[in-house]
Amino acid sequence: MSDILPQLIQQLFNGLSLGAIYALIAIGYTMVYGIIGMINFAHGDIYMVGAYVGLVTLSAVGTQSGLPIWAIIGLMLVVSVFVTGVYGLVIEQVAYKPVRQSPRLVALISAIGMSIFLQNWVALGQGARDMAVPSLLPGAVNFHMGDFEVFIPYTRILIIVVTVVLMIALTLYIKRSRMGRASRACAQDMHMANLLGIDTNKVISFTFILGAMLAAVGGVLIALAVGKLNPFIGFLAGIKAFTAAVLGGIGSIPGAMLGGVILGVAETFAAAYISSEYKDIVAFGLLVLILLFRPTGLLGKPEVEKV
Repeated sequence: MSDILPQLIQQLFNGLSLGAIYALIAIGYTMVYGIIGMINFAHGDIYMVGAYVGLVTLSAVGTQSGLPIWAIIGLMLVVSVFVTGVYGLVIEQVAYKPVRQSPRLVALISAIGMSIFLQNWVALGQGARDMAVPSLLPGAVNFHMGDFEVFIPYTRILIIVVTVVLMIALTLYIKRSRMGRASRACAQDMHMANLLGIDTNKVISFTFILGAMLAAVGGVLIALAVGKLNPFIGFLAGIKAFTAAVLGGIGSIPGAMLGGVILGVAETFAAAYISSEYKDIVAFGLLVLILLFRPTGLLGKPEVEKV
């Protein structure tokens, strides 16, 4: 019994770091849906592209460059955020803007096509095999609780710290900046925002770019934590993040954060105390339950039809 609490702490920390990654990706889904009512199913592959851009940057700089580790990781994040921001804009202009007024099924098919394109684009350029990512932050914080040793890798600590900082910055930006206020106005009523002089096309493009940037940060951080990546990691991560967005309430940024944390913790506990083969069942079982008993999600609001 004395080992139960330390094991719970260990798995809780693992779940929080995984949930932080899901939250970073889920925000992109929920922002796009909140403004234009569409699901960007290519968003998970943007996360994958961000991870690859970070790895290419690391390869170009080199671990023996003489730069401090924090500068190398910072450079990986900056380059990845910039490049994937461009990808986000291109996806919006190519796959969404031309079909924005079409039935939602058309936009869905366009997004799936873009997802498949990105997977194969990276597979052709970098190869379809697993690629190793050098460990820049080896080691961990260790402390004993009874006979059990709690092991907290530095990379997991980095994920949680960076995610918390980004969540606070995003919340302040959405609440206080001019573009943030414009985004909230578009989410309330796109047509009225347009009549009031808000450049709705600019707001939509900004939403895709911001979501891509956050996903890129998640991609770089998880690549450093796991130590490998391939062109197909974005599909399952994207589906999980979409599940987190629905769980928290699609269209709600705090809901995406909460849904990501809940999903990450649930997956980790399922893998630890049931079986790793059941973690996906638990994740999508949560989605089914929330859709049955609370279709709007934990923090979502019922959609009000405007007349």
